[in-house]
Amino acid sequence: MGRVTATERRAVLLAGAGLALAAGCATRNAVAHPAHASSRAPAPPALPAQLTHGPRDRPRVALTFHGGGDPATARALLTEAEKHGARVTVLAVGTWLDAHPDLARRIRDGGHDLGNHTLRHLDINAMSEAEARAEIAGCAERLKRLTGSVGSWFRPSRTPTASPLVTRLAQEAGYPHVLSYDVDSLDFTSPGAPAVARKVLAEIREGSVVSLHFGYDDTVAALPVVLQELDRRGLAAVTTTELFS
Repeated sequence: MGRVTATERRAVLLAGAGLALAAGCATRNAVAHPAHASSRAPAPPALPAQLTHGPRDRPRVALTFHGGGDPATARALLTEAEKHGARVTVLAVGTWLDAHPDLARRIRDGGHDLGNHTLRHLDINAMSEAEARAEIAGCAERLKRLTGSVGSWFRPSRTPTASPLVTRLAQEAGYPHVLSYDVDSLDFTSPGAPAVARKVLAEIREGSVVSLHFGYDDTVAALPVVLQELDRRGLAAVTTTELFS
């Protein structure tokens, strides 16, 4: 059998995801809203303590990655995103940063967001106040040491949303908002790259925050398909900071 080219492999993934470019769902409206007539822009609405998605009236989405696992997949995913002009958000586990401190700079130098996903990636909602505080602060300390900042975003570990206690502790540590998501790729279940792409693209829409992971080959293979289709729909993959700006 002849060697499969990258173009042929991508076509197979598109077909498996049910997203052949010749057929497929309607393109979303990518026209930006006109500038406000007044010289003073309206004040943005106050954001809730826990965020699951951004504004639904702008053609932007945020691809967020749980930072852990094989650093080779992290580098591959960052490089692929940058090839497409996309920027992502990485919520890093503190012990992962201990093992791969160079990745903090790699993420930041690529123009991506870097935030806190606890120190050891345990079930933070089940912890005592002292334990949960140590998990948040431990990762924040590593981020501050490596980048000069604790980062803008906190995502709780082993749960999509934080308890009131964890939310308060995150705010005390310097994170005004807990970052959740409205699209779960389920890539950590290793369902195959077509399934990852299919699930993301079936659910994503303006303002979506997508949960993805470093460390999984399915995610690496699915990302080019996802980015290609987002581009076709006129949806820009931006950092979470940009999404909520």
